[in-house]
Amino acid sequence: MFTSMKLGTIENISGIKLGILGTHLGVLEALVPNEEGLLPRDKDGEFVVVSGTKKLLELSPVRVDLIQLLSFGNTLPSEKDALIANLRELNIEPQLVMMVGGVNPMKPEDEDEAVEQLLHNIDAAKRNQTTEINSTSIEPWMEGTPPSDENDFQERVTQNIKLHFRAFQEADLENSCIKNWNLEFLRPGEFATFTSLKKIRPILDGLNKEVGRPFFRALIDAAHCGDSGLSMAENAQIISEMGANDQIGPFHCSAPTTRGCLSSDDGWVSALLRANAETGKLPSAFVELFRHDDQAFAELRELVAGHGVDTTMGRTYIELVVDGLVDTVRRLNNLKNRGVI
Repeated sequence: MFTSMKLGTIENISGIKLGILGTHLGVLEALVPNEEGLLPRDKDGEFVVVSGTKKLLELSPVRVDLIQLLSFGNTLPSEKDALIANLRELNIEPQLVMMVGGVNPMKPEDEDEAVEQLLHNIDAAKRNQTTEINSTSIEPWMEGTPPSDENDFQERVTQNIKLHFRAFQEADLENSCIKNWNLEFLRPGEFATFTSLKKIRPILDGLNKEVGRPFFRALIDAAHCGDSGLSMAENAQIISEMGANDQIGPFHCSAPTTRGCLSSDDGWVSALLRANAETGKLPSAFVELFRHDDQAFAELRELVAGHGVDTTMGRTYIELVVDGLVDTVRRLNNLKNRGVI
């Protein structure tokens, strides 16, 4: 006779911090500010991200160390500060994933506005003494066309280096609490230019040459790697090379195409989590899921076959993330147990 087993506390022995994002709560419903710059709140007046995180922490047998928050330039500073403070009360450390909107970071004429939006978010990180920042600020989302030739690609690389190094200088990051800035590429369709680890590397190399040390690193997402057109082996080789250059930032445990239950990843999360861990440089792993019916991604569902498939199988999205946390900590602990970490 089968009886259900309730999981006890699972200790993370890997030394790699474990995190979540708030995306499973709905991007528009939890993360995007309104026209007044106010973040979504529930019926009790609590931030949706905070109330959702409380429910997850109550359910999870795994300790969650970190949470990454999509951070927009039009959110009021007081809102960012309050959200960070509320999450820290739950003994979880927030990181910002900085977004830019209405500008193209690859165009010189948009540089001033892009820098202004980045500085707005960097100021929030500095005010709140966070040690890492992240961003997708290398090109606009779901816009633009691929480069026409190699010269066009190089111009886009050069402008990104100029833009981000300017933000680094104007924010005086060299003398700040921030130790790393992690840049993320996105899959083809979401981005048109920097759509793989191979393509983002010239930006990181150029920026770190300007800074004089490996300050800029890659936020590597299994989902975007899996949909990038490069094989697992090709991604793993690039990760190994980036590890040697100290360019490994956080890792997103996220399933290619579906962006749902990690069991729909076709092996990508496991393979690339190991590849990152083998470098000896992996600081953290985040479980990232999106709702299959999230209105923020309606256009993406039309563009990408398989995106928007319901992988919940009777579970809530909070339960789906908890399952992902259990899966991830088991993998990390086994990598530690086998001497990979």
